[in-house]
Amino acid sequence: MNLWLITIPLAYLLGSIPFGYVLVRLFLHQDIRATGSGNIGATNVARSGKKTLAIATLVLDALKGYVAVMIALHVSHGNLDLGAAAAVAAIIGHIFPVWLRFKGGKGIATALGVFLALSWPTALCALAVFILVTLASRYVSLGSILGAAALPMFMMYFQPYRSPMFVGGTIFISLLCILKHRANIARLKAGSESRLGSRKPEPAA
Repeated sequence: MNLWLITIPLAYLLGSIPFGYVLVRLFLHQDIRATGSGNIGATNVARSGKKTLAIATLVLDALKGYVAVMIALHVSHGNLDLGAAAAVAAIIGHIFPVWLRFKGGKGIATALGVFLALSWPTALCALAVFILVTLASRYVSLGSILGAAALPMFMMYFQPYRSPMFVGGTIFISLLCILKHRANIARLKAGSESRLGSRKPEPAA
């Protein structure tokens, strides 16, 4: 139990590192929360005009999730229940970071990272869904939503380990990421969602 008490808070703290906010503040001396949708994720960082910062945010947000889960798996000798719990903690940290008054990102890049650690085929298949949907529709949000929705299905296909905690953690992450896109879903229904490449900023969510 002591292992859980150490690992889960560590996963949360790793997940809560607001890389998008830090990078934009460091290199552009701006608050990314005042740009576009007000989100600290890679998509909104791209609206700052610095695609290199957006790519760095994407990579670092995924990496923190990956590292959080890999630490949990390493110290527990491959305990997937602890890995799933660390994954949930990292996602919660990203979405509700203590450093930014619990107002963070939407969890997609960090979800990619945690699932790369838990089941890389699942992560890559969900990423493929995201890429295909985004390219076909030019809606990053739609790609994110459908990619997140596909995670539990791919996990059930690729991962034979199916404890209640592991399955529940996977479904929880999927639903939480989708829920964080509720404003995007409303704009998609209204036909007012910004498309990929559009310069029109989204209203703050």
